[in-house]
Parts: sequence; C-alpha cells; structure tokens
Amino acid sequence: MATSTIDPDAGIATLINVFTVEPRRQQELVRLLSEATEAVMRGRDGFISANIHASRDGRTVINYAQWRDEDAFRAMLADPVAQEHMNSARAIATADPKLYEVVATHHA
Repeated sequence: MATSTIDPDAGIATLINVFTVEPRRQQELVRLLSEATEAVMRGRDGFISANIHASRDGRTVINYAQWRDEDAFRAMLADPVAQEHMNSARAIATADPKLYEVVATHHA
C-alpha cells in the first residue's frame, strides 16, 4: 500500500490545492473531497495518496495529493468523472491548485 512520501528524491508530483470556503460549508467540502478520493481518485493510474486538511478557523481546506508523475496527474484532470467531482468542489469553494516538487525536508 502506497503512503504519503515527503522526500526530495522521490520524483513524484505533489498537488497542493488550497480551497477557500465559507466556514458553514467546510465540513461539506471535506466530505466531498474525501468521497471523491475514495470513489474516483484512488482508482486512477498513478495515484499515490491524498491528505485533506481543514483549518481550525473553518475557512480553508487543503488537499495535499501525490501522483506518480505529472502525466498521471494530467490524465486524471482530463477524465470526465474526475472533472465532475472537481466541479462539485468548485461550486462551494474557490480553489487554487498547483503542482509542486519537494525540494527540502527538515526533521528534529
């Protein structure tokens, strides 16, 4: 089973999608993202992991997702079923998705 890896040498594509949402709808967005991950994203080729974070003030949800490479991520974006779920999330929140690469990690 693949798990999240934060390693500059892993060579994977990391999506960090920051959603801004009304606090009254934060849990709805969390549920929607979790359900879409389980029902759709997990089955896509190249999917590694997704971690959904909810801010304590209720205004932000962050999806930290990892894909084998950028091609796998782009293939998911082109999938109509995945697009349907992404559109549902954008209907209740604004999104700012970007691909990142891990360039450094620091530990105690």
